Amino acid sequence: MKKFNSRTYLYIAALGIVLILALLVIYVIIPVSKADHTEYIYIDDDDTQDSVLMKIRPMAHTAGMTGLNMLIRHSNYKNNIRTGRYALEPTTGALQLFRHLKNGQQASMRLTLPEVRTTDRLAAVLGQKLMLDSATIADALHSQQTCQQLGFDTCTISAMFVPNTYDVYWNTSLEAFLERMQKEYHRFWQGDRQAKANRISLTPIEVATLASIIDEETANIAEKPMIAGMYLNRLKANMPLQADPTIKFALRQFELKRIYNKLLDTNSPYNTYRHEGLPPGPIKIASIKGIDAVLNHVEHDYLYMCAKEDFSGTHNFARTYKEHQENARKYAKALNERGIK
Repeated sequence: MKKFNSRTYLYIAALGIVLILALLVIYVIIPVSKADHTEYIYIDDDDTQDSVLMKIRPMAHTAGMTGLNMLIRHSNYKNNIRTGRYALEPTTGALQLFRHLKNGQQASMRLTLPEVRTTDRLAAVLGQKLMLDSATIADALHSQQTCQQLGFDTCTISAMFVPNTYDVYWNTSLEAFLERMQKEYHRFWQGDRQAKANRISLTPIEVATLASIIDEETANIAEKPMIAGMYLNRLKANMPLQADPTIKFALRQFELKRIYNKLLDTNSPYNTYRHEGLPPGPIKIASIKGIDAVLNHVEHDYLYMCAKEDFSGTHNFARTYKEHQENARKYAKALNERGIK
């Protein structure tokens, strides 16, 4: 009778162990996420084991969270926390997620560089999208030494940033990010674009500088090659560009609707009314459309342009200053009628 009881107890104990193991297996393989789409976990430098679990908890089912919590707390994870952006897919189990977190197997992200006007604004945007401090980015872009190491200076560094979409890691270092942008810049300019720039006797930086002005002159993509042709004609004729957007940039008053004569004496190397040739660098991150408009500009003999009085966002072009003055009078009259100051 005792043997029967002992055997029965042994079977019960074994069954209990099997059930516990099965339950543990279920906990570690069951999907963690309670969402039907991929979510992301962002782990920073200052995260701890507990803060990582707190970031995941709102995304997780109770059972999946129990399994992950068990794996993390019974491992050396607290001493091996890896920063990064980690994907939590609907089918990701606790064991798989734990391995990704422990081994630093993060998901890349799609980063689109914005066509912003200043490097400070670029730093602010990047600071929101990457694990980089915006002030640190801004300091680097204002550092002559850093810019020179990349082949630019503090006036031209914005030409290095080509506004494409790139696969990057959220926790990329500043050095790695800037080196990546430098490589993308050289890749963008190799081949046909460089050859076209050579044909108009401009460097890639000079093309980007002119393109940045054209971008600020109009949002009409179809008209950009015409404007590019006009400014190239002025450069060839050694005429000042007299581009209003450069005044706005010099003053850092991008909201200006009208450029009055008193502003044309603004003391700045970016004032293309006072200084011939191109300004020291781009007045924004030039769009690819703007760059290609310069490289594929329309050949014509126009030397002047003025915004159309119908506020269509396009321009009237003129060959002579007399024609230009008439166009300017029409536009000024339209501004006055609308009370635009």
